[in-house]
Amino acid sequence: MHNHILSIILFTPLAGALLLIFVPKESKDAIRWIANIVALAGLLVSVPLVPWFWAQRFEPGFKFMEGAPNNWIPSIGAGYVLGIDGISFLLIMLTTLLGWVSILSSWTAIENRVKEYYIWFLVLQTGMLGVFMALDFFLFFVFWEAMLVPMYLLIGIWGGPRKLYAAIKFFLYTLFGSVLMLLAVLFLYFYNFHQTGQYTFSIQALYKTAPLIFHDPAYGSTFAILLFLAFFLAFAIKVPMFPFHTWLPDAHVEAPTAGSVILAGVLLKMGTYGFVRFSLPFFPDVVMHPKVRGWMIFLSIVGIIYGALVSLMQKDMKKLVAYSSVSHLGFCTLGIFALNPAGLSGSVLQQINHGISTGALFLIVGILYERRHTREISEYGGISNVMPVYATITMIMFLSSMGLPLLNGFVGEFTILQGTFMENWKWAAWAVPGVILAAAYLLWLYQRVFFGTVTNPKNEKLHDLTPRELLTFAPLVIVAFWIGLYPKPFFQILEQPVNQIVYTVRGKDYPGLQPGVQSVNAAIRPADDAGNAAAVQTALNQSKGTK
Repeated sequence: MHNHILSIILFTPLAGALLLIFVPKESKDAIRWIANIVALAGLLVSVPLVPWFWAQRFEPGFKFMEGAPNNWIPSIGAGYVLGIDGISFLLIMLTTLLGWVSILSSWTAIENRVKEYYIWFLVLQTGMLGVFMALDFFLFFVFWEAMLVPMYLLIGIWGGPRKLYAAIKFFLYTLFGSVLMLLAVLFLYFYNFHQTGQYTFSIQALYKTAPLIFHDPAYGSTFAILLFLAFFLAFAIKVPMFPFHTWLPDAHVEAPTAGSVILAGVLLKMGTYGFVRFSLPFFPDVVMHPKVRGWMIFLSIVGIIYGALVSLMQKDMKKLVAYSSVSHLGFCTLGIFALNPAGLSGSVLQQINHGISTGALFLIVGILYERRHTREISEYGGISNVMPVYATITMIMFLSSMGLPLLNGFVGEFTILQGTFMENWKWAAWAVPGVILAAAYLLWLYQRVFFGTVTNPKNEKLHDLTPRELLTFAPLVIVAFWIGLYPKPFFQILEQPVNQIVYTVRGKDYPGLQPGVQSVNAAIRPADDAGNAAAVQTALNQSKGTK
C-alpha cells in the first residue's frame, strides 16, 4: 500500500462510480449509502498518507512517486507518473475531506436522477485528485479536462433556473484557457526534444529545459512571455482572477449546494496550483520581469477590492459568497507573485483555508435553501431564535472567512500580507482594505439574516440542524480552529517545496531561504542568478552537444 498509496487514493472514487453503475436507479437509498461509504473510504484511505508524509516532510523533491516517464503511451512520450510534495499533499487532503462532506450534504438535496448525480460526483473527485498528483503533462491534461465534464453536468442537470447558461459559460471559459495551455505544453514538449533528443511530457524534464527559452537566441524573452501568458490565461480563468471571473457567480448560484462546495473548495485551487507548480518554475525570468510581476500584483489587488465591494451589494446569499471567493483568491495570487517564502506559504495555506471556510459558507446557504427554497437575504431575519446551533456554526465560519485571530483565515491572510510587505509595502497597503471589506459584508449579512426578531412567519417553524448536517460541519470547524491555533505543522509541510520554488525563481542569494535548498531545475541551470545569460547559454550549448 505504501508504494501505491497515490493510485489507491486516486481510483477509490472511480471504483465507487463503477460500482454504482450496477445498482438499479430505483434504489435511491442504496445508491446514497454506497456513494457516502465510498466517499468516506476515499477520505480514510488518504489518512495513512498523513504520518507517512510527515516523516518525509523536510526531504527535497517529490515523494511517493509511482510509474516512470514514457511508460503509458511510449510512442508520444507520455507516462503514468504520480508524485506529491507538501503543496499537493495539503490539496489532496482537502479534496478527500470536501469530497466526503459534499456527498454527505447531498442526501436530501438531490431527489431526481440520483444514480447519475453520485456517479458523476465520484468521477469528478478522481479528476481533481489526478490534477494534484500527475507529474506527466499529458496525464495532467487528461485529468484537467476530464474534470470539466462532470462539473458541467452537475451544474447543467441539477442546477437552478439558469443552469444551462451557467454550465455552458463555465465550460467554454475553462476550455478556452485549456486550449492555450495545450499549445504551450506542445511547444515545451518539442523544445525539450530539441535540447535533449527525447520526446517526453515529464514535468520534471520540462523543469530543466523550459527556463532556457528566455535566454535562447532562437526565441528570447518575448517568446517566453507569450508562453507564460498562455499558461497564465488557463490558470487565471480557473482561479478566477479579475477580469476572468465572470463565469464564477453564475456557476455558483446555479450549481447544487454540493457542487458549489466542491467548486469553491477544490476546483478554484487548480488555478493557483497551476501557477505554483508550472508558471513559476517553468518561467522564472518571466515572473521576475518587473512589468509582468507588476501586472500580476495589480490584477490580484483589483480582484481583492472589486470582489469585496460587489459582495457588499448582493441581495442573494449565494452570490455574495461567490463574489467573496474572487476577493479571497486575490489574496492567494498576491501571495504567489510576492515570490518569497512567506507569501507563497501563506498563499497555499490560504487556499486550504478558503476551501474550508467558503465550503462551509455554501453549506450554510444550502441548508437555509433546502428549508425555504429562497436565498434572498430580505426573506430572513431573526433566524438565531429558531436555529441557535445553526447560527453558532455560521458565526464561527463567518469569523473564519473574515480572518479573525484564532481561526484559520487570519493565519493565511497575515502571512500573505507579511510576504507582500517584504516586497513592497504599497502592495500590502492596497490589499489591506480587502480584509476590512470582508468583515463588512459578512457581518452585515449575519446581522440581516440572524439578528432581531422573526419577521417572516414562514421562518417561525424552521428546524435546527439534523445530526447529518452537524456531521458535515464538524470536520470543517475542527480544521478551522486547528489551523488558527496551531498552524506550525502546515508551515513545516510547506517549507521545503516553497523554498525550492523561491530558490528556482530568485537564486540562492535570496535572503530567508533554508540552507541546503536545491532548485527544482538546478541540474541544467548552472547560474543561480537568473540574469546570467552567458552561463545559461553555456548550458544550451552543452545540451546541444550531448544530443
